[in-house]
Amino acid sequence: MSDQGKTATWGQRLAAGLGAWRYGTVLGVFLLVVGALAWRLVDLHVVDNEFLRKQGDVRTIRVESIDAHRGVVTDRHGESLAVSTPVQTIWANPSEIDADEPRLTNVARLLGLQEARLRERLRKYSGREFIYLRRKLQPEIARQVLAMGIPGVYSRQEYRRYYPAGEVTAHVVGFTNIDESGQEGIELAYNQWLSGESGRNLELSIDLRLQYLAYRELKAVVGAHDARGGTLVMLDVDTGEVLAMVNQGSYNPNDRSQLSPDRLRNKAITDLFEPGSTMKPVSMAAALESGKFKASSTIDTAPGYRRFGRFTIRDHRNYGVISLTDVIAKSSNVGISKIATELGGDTIRDLYARLGLGQPTGIGFPGEAVGVLPAPPKWRPVEEATLSYGYGMSVNALQLAQAYMVLANGGIRYPLSLLKADEKPVGERVLSEDVSFQIREMLREVVENGTGKRAQPGFYSAGGKTGTVHLVGKNGYEDSQYKAIFAGMAPIDNPRIVTVVAVDAPQSGEYYGGEVAAPVFARVMGDALRLLNVKPELELGDAKAPRLASGERG
Repeated sequence: MSDQGKTATWGQRLAAGLGAWRYGTVLGVFLLVVGALAWRLVDLHVVDNEFLRKQGDVRTIRVESIDAHRGVVTDRHGESLAVSTPVQTIWANPSEIDADEPRLTNVARLLGLQEARLRERLRKYSGREFIYLRRKLQPEIARQVLAMGIPGVYSRQEYRRYYPAGEVTAHVVGFTNIDESGQEGIELAYNQWLSGESGRNLELSIDLRLQYLAYRELKAVVGAHDARGGTLVMLDVDTGEVLAMVNQGSYNPNDRSQLSPDRLRNKAITDLFEPGSTMKPVSMAAALESGKFKASSTIDTAPGYRRFGRFTIRDHRNYGVISLTDVIAKSSNVGISKIATELGGDTIRDLYARLGLGQPTGIGFPGEAVGVLPAPPKWRPVEEATLSYGYGMSVNALQLAQAYMVLANGGIRYPLSLLKADEKPVGERVLSEDVSFQIREMLREVVENGTGKRAQPGFYSAGGKTGTVHLVGKNGYEDSQYKAIFAGMAPIDNPRIVTVVAVDAPQSGEYYGGEVAAPVFARVMGDALRLLNVKPELELGDAKAPRLASGERG
């Protein structure tokens, strides 16, 4: 072989050797890289898992303190009705706790838990990192639990709703659940306003001073007459603001362990009833407005009853020929029914509707009942008669108070509100000032000489109307069960407030509105006017509350 051939062969071998070496080197480096990556993956997912999880949390989870307590509810003078107080919640990370930890015995005792149940839960949820042990505790109890130093037991601050006035304002304010979400009353109606990251405060129209005295007097009369329950509503006649609204029975929103569902209703808004004779002044207003009757007109009520087929309406006695004022003062069913026959049902119904009966009040309260205002295509004489004295229809106590507010303030219907009004609202005239004045004079006579004598509020003049209606049961009217009602205003010359009192099924022997409800009106209105700094009108000798004369019933 020539030297040239040998040289070529050696070069080829060298080139082949170098290629194999490079291939081996590259493959080795590649395998080392793959091995390093594989080891790093094992290291990250197995060896350093806890470290990396914490590092990830640091980069992705941010813990900030958020002021999330619910807004405060106050009365019109800033008195707290609902506040959120800071409390402590004890929680645990079961993955960090030994379920056999001896100190859990004391934890269970402090938290009021069953020890066996606590240990069972910790074992059951050992794979989790969060469970509640006890929510919304007094801070002192939480401090005692944490002082034990048990790993995996922690606390966090929450808020608990507290109601300073308790049962006195329960039906208006309502309450929240454990998560501070509104369940009843204002708490429910304004839940979105009150809740959130920075809950806003809410100022109600309620005057807590008036609310307390109204609740006290209503509770007293229900107890004294062994009644089934009662309702009282008080309105500012010039603004439509609700100054007081109470019911019996009530409940304590701070202790719901004995809570009964039938006590939750705000009966002043949710419960309907026939208003009875309290509608007679409104029917009389329709008569005066029509021009067919004047204040000086008279009505012959003899012989003291009227028959409509098989149906008979009666007065307590034969009053004979009486004035329109006496029709109201003596609460004559015969007299007002004769007026209704002359007017027609549509005329009376129209004024009822203008005063807000049979319509939502617009107050925005959960569960409001609208009531029934009949509108038959053709009125039968008996339907006209019963409508004139408040049967065959239904209202709630707030609607009745609204109607009397219009009579009290000169004929203006203001929107009702449970929130304090910053400015006087715009009202709508629904009755002339002259007619409303004439009706007020008739209502004055009811208190001074008629069925409402017991409604005289101490040193102030007043006007109003009694009502006594049969309660309706599952089988119709209950013969021996009544609702005693009084609706009125004071002082009568320049009314400041209107109050409606209704007492259900009094059992003491007295059941007429003039006997049961009127005295409550007298006491509440007398105290309320003094609290509102209204100047007394009557002298000491004039401030009387005489008993009803024989034959005068409300």
